[in-house]
Amino acid sequence: MDGIVSKLLLLLGNGKQMVQEGALTALASVADSSQEQFQKYYDAVMPYLKTILMNATDKSNRMLRAKSMECISLVGMAVGKDKFRDDAKQVMELLMALQGSQLEADDPITSYMLQAWARLCKCLGQDFLPYMSVVMPPLLQSAQLKPDVTITSADSDDDLDASDDESIETITLGDKRIGIRTSVLEEKATACNMLCCYADELKEGFYPWISLVAPTLVPLLKFYFHEEVRKAAVSAMPELLRSAKLAVEKGLTPSHDDSCVKQLSDYIIPALVEALHKEPETEICASMLDALNQCIQLSGPLLNEAQVRSIVDEIKHVITASSTRITERAERTKTEDFDAEEGEFLKEENEQEEEIFDRVGDCLGTLVKTFKTSFLPFFNEISIYITPMLGKDKTSNERRVVICIFDDVVEQCREAALKYYDTYLPFLLEASNDGDADVRQAALYGIGVCAEFGGAMFRPLVGEALSKLNNVIRHPDAQHSDNLMAYDNAVSALGKICMHHRDSIDAAQVLPAWLNCLPVKGDLDKAKIVHDQLCTMVERSDRELLGPNNHYLPKIISIFAEVLCAGNELATEQTSSRMINLLRQLQRTLPPAVFASTWSTLQPQQRLALQSALST
Repeated sequence: MDGIVSKLLLLLGNGKQMVQEGALTALASVADSSQEQFQKYYDAVMPYLKTILMNATDKSNRMLRAKSMECISLVGMAVGKDKFRDDAKQVMELLMALQGSQLEADDPITSYMLQAWARLCKCLGQDFLPYMSVVMPPLLQSAQLKPDVTITSADSDDDLDASDDESIETITLGDKRIGIRTSVLEEKATACNMLCCYADELKEGFYPWISLVAPTLVPLLKFYFHEEVRKAAVSAMPELLRSAKLAVEKGLTPSHDDSCVKQLSDYIIPALVEALHKEPETEICASMLDALNQCIQLSGPLLNEAQVRSIVDEIKHVITASSTRITERAERTKTEDFDAEEGEFLKEENEQEEEIFDRVGDCLGTLVKTFKTSFLPFFNEISIYITPMLGKDKTSNERRVVICIFDDVVEQCREAALKYYDTYLPFLLEASNDGDADVRQAALYGIGVCAEFGGAMFRPLVGEALSKLNNVIRHPDAQHSDNLMAYDNAVSALGKICMHHRDSIDAAQVLPAWLNCLPVKGDLDKAKIVHDQLCTMVERSDRELLGPNNHYLPKIISIFAEVLCAGNELATEQTSSRMINLLRQLQRTLPPAVFASTWSTLQPQQRLALQSALST
């Protein structure tokens, strides 16, 4: 770094203009890659950059000035607000003056300036708010640019000259040739990305601008001239809703209820659903589903039944369209001229379809969690579309997504979900020993949830479930990093069977086997649940858990020690304090010799952790 930075500063000081521009780009990259490590060079570098920004005012120096602006903003972001604060004010004033001056239409500084403002906002956070009134008007103007389009007939020669022009992109649609000036589209895309950036960074501070930004970006969900514009508009939708929701929570809106969030949600969600229906690009479909999922999470119960209906109908359409595309591709592999190159291309396309189905699963999971049993009539309709995805001919990802949706239904709808057990439980049991670790994990989680809430419906399957869990837990590679999450879910499911179906198992065998798997350390959410189960069993002096003559007590104490040693990673604060109370109780009630011999089996750091926990 020392060598690179000093060389680049030399080049900045006396290089040719082209070399100086390259040095600025290189410096910006070094700062961006080294982040806070760049702080030691800041005092040497920043004066150079400010000098160029102030003095490179000739038309011939326009790109040099634009690059210095880019470099300053990236250096500021790298070193952070505290280091950059004093210079930031001066740089902002310079940018404001530049913005107020009459820049020529083709001056490259315009798009560099849009990006520099957004980086300065990222660096300064809420301290950037006073500058928004300067930044936003030109940004909105750029985002609202109309595409510069010319339409001629496809067979005319008039437009052939234009096709040699690099700034114009031509596409032929039917008998028409359409020419689009790309520089306008690129500026529009940059501006839309920056709007998304401000909403993301400023959160509730962005609220005053939503009334101007939403009507600008929502129509661009269907801007088919440029993918980047659509992508930026899609990404901004949840950010706008999040900003409005936070503003309401923090009392920054005129009405202190959810009405402004509802109004915005009523505008955004139907537009997003409609745009998804017409979207030609698979990758953008996946982004739209992701944005829709976030919007559903943010709007939650504010959605009405008609809106949920339109979302569900669109999800059906997405699944059908995706299945059709996959089938067509499979047909293409059978043609004579199909080759390896096309095979690679098809593989990529099918991966995008998996991404789409992933996002569909997220949306359905969110709808189930939000509306619980009132979503079940819609789930009945959707299940006709998703149940076939459990077939052997489907990918492991498709099977995993459907299992996750069913897991959510069982967990959120409890008794109301019992009617689905006959259809889905056999799949869960079979998938719990699947070759794919992610499918196994989802299925094992589901078995645990069914054991917890299934009551009499689950009881006849306890024996088969134990056998499947045993296969997972005793597998030689069970605790290999790839399999650990599935293993932890199997341990959690076993614990739930011990808790809720004790009368259906040979407890003297199963409980010690479960105890032997603890503590759980891979899936931290599961760890907290399992260690809470353990506490509950010890608190009720569970005979089968403690064993004859408290045979398993040393093991239980060593599990407590290991969990407490890990701080708040493996147990909630509440579970940890229950463990400490149990240990104090044991210390008082057990014969001193028994407690001492258990104590001697612990590792030194565990003893220390327990001593400090028991003494505070």
